[in-house]
Order: sequence, then C-alpha cells, then structure tokens
Amino acid sequence: MAARHGERIETVRRPDTSDAPAFDLTYVRSGPRGATPVVILPGGPGLASVRPYRSVRRIAAGGGLDVVMVEHRGVGLSRTDLAGAALPPSAMRILAVLDDVAAVLDHERIERAVLVGSSYGSYLASAFGVRHPDRVERMLLDSPLQSTADLAIERERVRGLFWDAGDALSADVRTLVDRGEDERSVLDVVRAAYELAGLELAAALARRRVRRGPPLTWRALSAYATRDEDIARIPGVYEFDLAGVIAFRELAYGAPLDGLPLDPASTYAPLAPRFPAFAGEPYDLPALTPAFPWPLVVLSGTRDLRTPPAIAERTARRARDAVLVTLENGHSALDTHPVALLNAVRRLVRGMQHRLPDESGVLERLPRRGAGARLPALLEAMSRAEGLLGR
Repeated sequence: MAARHGERIETVRRPDTSDAPAFDLTYVRSGPRGATPVVILPGGPGLASVRPYRSVRRIAAGGGLDVVMVEHRGVGLSRTDLAGAALPPSAMRILAVLDDVAAVLDHERIERAVLVGSSYGSYLASAFGVRHPDRVERMLLDSPLQSTADLAIERERVRGLFWDAGDALSADVRTLVDRGEDERSVLDVVRAAYELAGLELAAALARRRVRRGPPLTWRALSAYATRDEDIARIPGVYEFDLAGVIAFRELAYGAPLDGLPLDPASTYAPLAPRFPAFAGEPYDLPALTPAFPWPLVVLSGTRDLRTPPAIAERTARRARDAVLVTLENGHSALDTHPVALLNAVRRLVRGMQHRLPDESGVLERLPRRGAGARLPALLEAMSRAEGLLGR
C-alpha cells in the first residue's frame, strides 16, 4: 500500500503459535532501494514505528537511506489478531519480536541489513544480532540499553547529579523532598528537564518550585514524564498497555526500590501491579557483545540519565570493532536529534564510521528537526516566558 513521502506500507502474516494467534505484522519501507537497507528500531516498549517517525523517514530518504521500520507487535497497526482482538500478553516476548524483524527481512528479500536501535530498540538490535547474526551487516546503538543490572549505573548517575552534588540544584531537590513533595515526581521532572534542555533549566525549575510553587513548565514536564496508575495509550503512537508486558517480564521495569532517595525504579512502580513479575532477560548482552563481528557505532548523549554514558562506553570498549560517538544531548538521538543520528548512519553504511568520533561537534550543530527534537526549544521558550531563564 502506498503512503506519503514515497513510503510503502506492507504486512506479513505471522503464524499461529502456542503464545500468540496469527496476526498481520505491519512494516514500512521508504527511500531509494540500496544495497544494504537500514532497519530502525525505536524505543519503548510501546512506541509505534509507522506514524511517529514519518518525518525521520522523510529525512532519511532525502539522505539516500533505504529504511525499514517494523510496527512492534501489540502496537498500532500490529496490535490485533486476524479477528480484530488485541494480541494477548503471552504474545509479548522479545524473541518473538526479533523473529518478526527477520520475517520482514524475508518478505522484503533482504539478506543482510544495518540494524539501528534506540533505547529499548538498541536492546532489540543487539539481541537480533545474537539470534540472527547472519542477517546483520553493521549496527548502530543509540542510548544503548544492555542489561537490567545497569539500573545500578542509572541510580549512581541520578543521585550524583540531583542529591549528592552539593550544589544549588541538589540542595533545592533535597528541600522539596524534605518538605513532603512527591519524590518520584520531583525526580521525573528534574531528570526530564536536564535531559531535554540541560542543567540550567533543571536548576531554575527546582529553585522556582521551592520558592513559589509549580511553574507551568514544571507542570508540563510532569505530564510528559511522570507515570501514574493509568497505563498510557495513544493509539498509533505509544501503546504501553500491551507491549509493557515485555518491559516488566523481561526488562525488570518493576525492579524493587532500594530504599534510597531518588530511585529511578520508582518511575514505573505504580504500574507494577498491572503487569507480570520479572522472569529474566533473554540474553546477557554485555557478555555476548564481544562476539559481534560487524562494525558497530555506539551513540551516547552526555545528559542521558536513563542509559548513562558509562553503559555506552562499556559497550564500545567490549566490542571488536566499535567507535563511540558522544553528543551534547539527552536520551535517544532518534527522538531528540534525528538528523545527527541519520548522518551517523550514513557514515556507517558507507564504511566511514571511524571518522565519526572526530565529527561529533559537526553532528551536534546539525539542525534539530522533528516533533521530539523541537521539544527542548519549546521548553526553553516556556521557561523564558515564565522568567525562569534569562531572555
């Protein structure tokens, strides 16, 4: 089926199994047909591929990239079985998602592809390399998610910035918590502000919250970042209600709190009763990464607090043939700086990835395009209008 921007939207029938009924898996392919297509796997679990990333694919096509994106099972156009009923929780398995990607490659007669994964998608990309190594030509991991054990790195980074730093921001955060503010909400807001716009905005928000109450920017970030007991579902965009089973059962989103302040595990804690308990990861990716034979680019944001740079550094260090590219950015360049990510992908496709570490400044200065990429500018404009930041 033809779509905008030269896209072609197709389905591939996934067979009935003991865990899932038969359903039509939807995917989209766009751009000029190249020798090595690029499969882009977004974050989540729960993010759709077809609708939210139209502008990304348009930019990619303009840069000559042949892109395939697979609508995650249980999400958007791949949500229902042949009778129109939502797929069951038993269908939500990482190994099944990996085989979905392989089925799309088979349907498109693609022998090998460049795998690009962001956040949760990076876990899928790496795991796809373990399960289907003969289908991978090259790989880029953006804000790599590698192990449930990396929660310890996330905790250390968050507390080091917002609780133990001994600066004005950490003092204000402590004041908010001490006077009874919801600790989880405080963390969600200052973390989102820091990742999206930097330390100055996070500090200004906390300072205003201490002195005058919640500014509009604080409320906007709270709505953006804080999870409550209602499972988020924006049809065709973000559907965590089904795909979230993977998050809890295989990626430990419901990890026990450690009892210390500002625990990142608290973000998804309200949803834990609605999902299965953690049963274990499908792979030990940090242990398996050294066996990857393909060229690898690891992309990391200096302000990433969900998959901190230490994870990216370890991943690049352990791989056989990897380059680490660090951007002044937050989490997921696919969402917050897609032009930079796609230019890195172009280098990788052309076998020029070893130039990328020296080109990080050039990548950072590229225009930020797309809805997610414009969010930092919108936040800064809101905060300036409120007098949080200087004009």
